[in-house]
Amino acid sequence: MKIAILGKQKTWYTRSLQTAFKVHGIEVPCFPVTGLVGSIGSKVRLSINHKSLEDFQAVIVRSIPGGSLEQIIYRMDALHRLENAGVRIFNSPSAIERGVDKYYTLTLMEDQGLPVPRTIVTERFDDAMDAFDELGQDVVVKPLFGSEGRGMIRVSDRDTAYRVFRALELGRYVYYLQVYVPHGCEDIRVFVVGNKAVAAMIRRGKTWKTNISNGARAERLRPDKRLADMSVRAAKVLGAEYAGVDILPKEGGGYSLIEVNTIPGWKALKNATGFDAAKYLADFVLKTSH
Repeated sequence: MKIAILGKQKTWYTRSLQTAFKVHGIEVPCFPVTGLVGSIGSKVRLSINHKSLEDFQAVIVRSIPGGSLEQIIYRMDALHRLENAGVRIFNSPSAIERGVDKYYTLTLMEDQGLPVPRTIVTERFDDAMDAFDELGQDVVVKPLFGSEGRGMIRVSDRDTAYRVFRALELGRYVYYLQVYVPHGCEDIRVFVVGNKAVAAMIRRGKTWKTNISNGARAERLRPDKRLADMSVRAAKVLGAEYAGVDILPKEGGGYSLIEVNTIPGWKALKNATGFDAAKYLADFVLKTSH
């Protein structure tokens, strides 16, 4: 069986996946997404480094680097064409597109009855100020696209909101305002593969930000049925075959789903739990790609 990785060569994630497949006697090459060459009117419809990607039964997408709007759209179009040619892609381009957009992700979650925090998204400064007031003047302002907590800021003062929103206006950014949910500086990451919550950790931050990249420490968590079911449902809503589901445990009880990562990392998860996500994912890919 031929399998490829789209991502960065020699990273920890690439090496862990390659090691997991090597146990099965499969050498898995890694190609950069930026090297995709699409052809129309040719036998080879999509190639990279002069190799046809249609020769592979499965492709695992590990990273899609930032770029211009044209570059991002082209990369996703290429993945769609590869999928249309019969290659299994983990995760599918549709799932990646849904998961990368925080607003679209939460709309889908809410439409399926999953608990999500009150959120308002707008393009105009005046509407953003109104939203700040409507959400109780204590909000988390997030970039629509982003990860690892980069670019997030908590705003709980109207004068600060004015200055932050004016700065965002200059860059023509969308205002993504989410009510601040008291969570004891903790959040939960549940790792879902197929229809199962296979591992979870609780991250304890030094501040309200609970990202490992911001200094949070992680501990193993055994998710209860409610948490596991919520996470599996969230992955299904996006059409993701594997995902990292981020959930806030609300002070006073209950959960609030905030994000679903469709190209999730698992290094911190392994350090906290010992769970070998690369091995589990490799086994899943082999099982479902025949």
